[in-house]
Amino acid sequence: MKSRKSSSFELVRTCYRVLDEKKAGELQVLDVGALSSITDFLILATATSNPHLRAMRVDLEKALKLAGIRVMGIETSEESGWTIVDLFDVMIHLFRADVRSHYGLENLWKDATVISPREVLADSTRASAKKLSRGIRKPRVSRK
Repeated sequence: MKSRKSSSFELVRTCYRVLDEKKAGELQVLDVGALSSITDFLILATATSNPHLRAMRVDLEKALKLAGIRVMGIETSEESGWTIVDLFDVMIHLFRADVRSHYGLENLWKDATVISPREVLADSTRASAKKLSRGIRKPRVSRK
């Protein structure tokens, strides 16, 4: 397995955690760096509905903004059931289940290295990811 760029992999970890907290289904991380000239990692996630798809994208955008991560582009259309978030070294594909099975990106990238959830989540940066995810929740209103 090739050596991973630490900043890219930290970005993968952050995005994975945000999507996991938002109950994304079938979360999968693929290391495509050796196969692609345009990105190092793909994150694939499944939404249960269009509102869930939108919620995953919105929380991801908030976390990235909070972390100061520049989003290269977002391609989304409610009718398509597929949202792409381009972070340059990391590309995130959010799908409704029917759309994910129709396009089968996992098959297109079958030679990629699949990174296990354990490997993605194993790190001492959990505290920083929790801090990021807390920042996207509505603050509590204190009553005096």
